[in-house]
Amino acid sequence: MDLKRLPYQFTVCKLNSTADLVSDKEFWFAARTDEEISLVCKTSDCPLETLERDDGWRGFRIEGVLDFSLIGILSKISAILAENKIGIFAVSTYNTDYILVKEENFEKAISVLAESGYNIV
Repeated sequence: MDLKRLPYQFTVCKLNSTADLVSDKEFWFAARTDEEISLVCKTSDCPLETLERDDGWRGFRIEGVLDFSLIGILSKISAILAENKIGIFAVSTYNTDYILVKEENFEKAISVLAESGYNIV
């Protein structure tokens, strides 16, 4: 399975309003629940007004379109990283999954996944 390194730094933040979304930017994920509005975006595109923010994330994506019938892809990756004491922030889209790790753990995450048989592109 191919994992593609993303060349961006990411921020995970909490917003006060959907008006603060950076909807015209290239790369972002947003979620709204009855308790919060969350945004994951390139750090360079993060809105100035946030309730909370956590910078310093790097990421990779599982390449290709993942069929909904596939089981355990994200859990296997997260288990490998957990065994190596690397926490994750995962985001799923219709096509695939994205895994973010703190920047200081990024190269180690890539290394242990490569050692476990994943192809890093």
